[in-house]
Amino acid sequence: MTRSGQEYLEGLRDGREIWLDGERVKDVTAHPAFRSTAASFAGLYDLADDPVHHPVLVQGGVRRAYAVPRSYEDLVARRRAFRTTARASFGFLGRTPDYMAAGAAGFAAAPAVFTGGTFDGAEHALALHRRLTEGDLHCAFTLGNPPPGHGGEDLTLRVVAERDGGIVVRGAKTVGTGAVFADEILVGTIEPLAADDLAHAVTFSVRPDTPGLRLISRTSYEERSRSVFDHPLSSRYDENDAMLVCEDVFVPWERVLTHRDPATTGAVWWQTPAYLNFVHQSATRFWTKLEFLTGLAILITRANGTENLPPVTQAVGRLLGMVAQAKAFVLAAEAAYEEVDGGRGGVRPGQDISFAQRIMAGELYPRAVQDIRLLAGGALVQLPASGQDLLHPELGPLVRRYFGTPGHPAEDRVKLLKLAWDALGSEFAGRHEQYERFYHGAPHVYLTMQTWAGAADDCENLAQACLDGYGLGTTR
Repeated sequence: MTRSGQEYLEGLRDGREIWLDGERVKDVTAHPAFRSTAASFAGLYDLADDPVHHPVLVQGGVRRAYAVPRSYEDLVARRRAFRTTARASFGFLGRTPDYMAAGAAGFAAAPAVFTGGTFDGAEHALALHRRLTEGDLHCAFTLGNPPPGHGGEDLTLRVVAERDGGIVVRGAKTVGTGAVFADEILVGTIEPLAADDLAHAVTFSVRPDTPGLRLISRTSYEERSRSVFDHPLSSRYDENDAMLVCEDVFVPWERVLTHRDPATTGAVWWQTPAYLNFVHQSATRFWTKLEFLTGLAILITRANGTENLPPVTQAVGRLLGMVAQAKAFVLAAEAAYEEVDGGRGGVRPGQDISFAQRIMAGELYPRAVQDIRLLAGGALVQLPASGQDLLHPELGPLVRRYFGTPGHPAEDRVKLLKLAWDALGSEFAGRHEQYERFYHGAPHVYLTMQTWAGAADDCENLAQACLDGYGLGTTR
């Protein structure tokens, strides 16, 4: 069953320990650093009750993102659901509930991968998928590791004890995007581990209110925003990133997915459709986000009266080409779908194209942002401090006189440029540019997987075929 936005918000009031600026946050739904973004996540849940969006987002009473796709048509239907969710935040909420929902569906498509030599987590992976689906839960994850501490101290989350009922973990995981807004947090590692690194070879799911678990939030751009008029994106769509710190946290066995098995701990991402499902969601969101940014560029050129200048039309054409490129990767990955476990696990998006999309997105996004900044010009750095300037009895007439352009009153133009700055030049925007570069981890991880995936064989074989076709005695 799907749940409402209000039910989602009520679930966040569970006593979780979140820290920000030296203060413990008691309620993320009420605190000025988190409340508007929490409301935006709640709005995504309410989309399912909208008569227009319900058939796109829901299938058989549950969200489509949780379903294991069985055909090309299922992949297309899932993408349409991803698009609906992405458009609600213009692509700026990345780790929305459908992200990990798709990942959990990837686990459920190939549960045998969780059966390792020392621990069998197959049933636990299926139970995780079932729990998230039936509860319509928002699951975040954190997979990054902190650097070593003073004297080389190991600060990375690891297993420090086993008990009859479960394991005890200690240490930290980094970049828990959206973790402060989640119902559950999946903890693991996506980078290869050494064969003897047993303590770090663990994957598990935990509730944010688990005793001993703390979330240390980065700066909240939402809290720093003055108003929706001045910061229309960061005031509502700051999904936040937090470090997860565990101080002897107990995890019941039924929530443990891998344990003391480095090979299996890595394989659950790469040998199930989980990672490719992540890319399917994020590539759809990336396409949507580029559409938004390109539309913003078009509005800016019109407000500046430059839309018909040849260099400007060419620049907009390049941006539209980037949008088409982002769209093409999504459609191509769907069309190149592959069977999972001989079809028993349904289908997944094409692996080679999905990996290539990650390369493309990390390189394309900064170029698009730079191109739009050039189109905006100096207008982005000469804006009224806030919308209050427009309302001031003495200052307002001056702002309205000098900040407007023909056909674009000052209030409309300032509103547009405030939006542009929030998307392109603010600290919030800088976080997004950095995040798009590392959206699925460090490039060396997925670039290595691209090399190992088999596509290199086709390239090598073609070049070798040319070499095999002639020798020293070959004549024309």
